[in-house]
Parts: sequence; structure tokens; C-alpha cells
Amino acid sequence: MDEIRATPFSAGLRRLCIEALQDGEQVVWQGRPDGVARMMMWRFLWWIGFPWLLLTVIAIRNGWIDRAGQPLVMLGVAMVAAPLVMLLQDLQTLYLITDRRALILRTAWGRRAVSQTPFQAMDADFEILDIGGGAGHLNFASGRSTRSSDTDYTGRCGFRFVRDAPRVRDILAGARTGRMRRLHARKPAASTGAAARDA
Repeated sequence: MDEIRATPFSAGLRRLCIEALQDGEQVVWQGRPDGVARMMMWRFLWWIGFPWLLLTVIAIRNGWIDRAGQPLVMLGVAMVAAPLVMLLQDLQTLYLITDRRALILRTAWGRRAVSQTPFQAMDADFEILDIGGGAGHLNFASGRSTRSSDTDYTGRCGFRFVRDAPRVRDILAGARTGRMRRLHARKPAASTGAAARDA
């Protein structure tokens, strides 16, 4: 199972994982989105945002703009901050493949969310979209709402910005057919309060 680096958000994700797993359900693989890959994909916002802020500050100091200054500054700050906000969201996201389904867990901005796709609801064939840098999107279900951050504009849902997507696809395919070796202990009983192992 993939090693998950400890972050300030790991404990919350671990608790949500314990709550989300059903009795007897076993985790085959877990991983996180490659937040750096997503951040670099949106780095063009920095190329626009930093010059935008610089020109806005110069315009304000020279008195070229008056009331429009504040919204222009806020727009520049938003462009500069957006890739970092995406990185923070990815740090609060966990992908799971179990012996029953694929799960996407989030604790971003204090809101806990669990998105699940049982094997029987998945497409017959999985799709990989390479985004470069060793990361890609692994789509395993279609016909979903495009409002979800895990769904593209065509309604294809899956793991976004996942490292080594072909390997993860093979793991998911093996889990769906029952061929993948189960690598995680069972979900601890709620009465014990024992924490799940962070593989």
C-alpha cells in the first residue's frame, strides 16, 4: 500500500476513513492527489497574477485609478492564491480502493465528504488521461454530475491528478475482479476506538 506522508490533515482523514469503511471491508490501495502537479498545471495564473498586482499597485500609487483599485487588487490576489488553495485541498483528500468500491474522502475547509463508486457502478473500461509529470486522471465511472470536483466536463468521475495512474488502474481492475491481494486490516469495531493503520 502506498505510503501516505504525514500532514496536519492526516489525522482527520484517518478518522474519516475509519468511519467510511463498512464492516469487513478491506483497503487494497490508498493515495493522495499529486497537489504539486495540479498547482504547476495552474501556474499560468501566477504569470498573470503577479504582473497584474504590480501594475495595479503602480496605478494606485500614481493616482491613475481610484475606486477600481480595491477590486483589481482582490482579483490579482485571487489569481496568485488559487494554485495554493488547490494544493491545500489536495492535502485534505484521500483516495481509497477497497475490495468493494472506490472512495474519495475529503476534510477540506472543515467539511467532511465521502464520495463512493461501487464496482458494479463503474464503467467496463477505465480511462487514463496523462497530464504530464508522472500524474494523470483515472476515470472509472461516467454519467456523473459535472458539479463535482472529481468529475470532468463530460461527467466522467475518478481519481484526479493521481501519481502513476496506469498502476492504480491495474490495482482497481484487480480489486474489481477479486484478483488483488488485500493489504489492509479490517475496519476496527466502533466500540474499540482503535485507530486504523496508516499504510
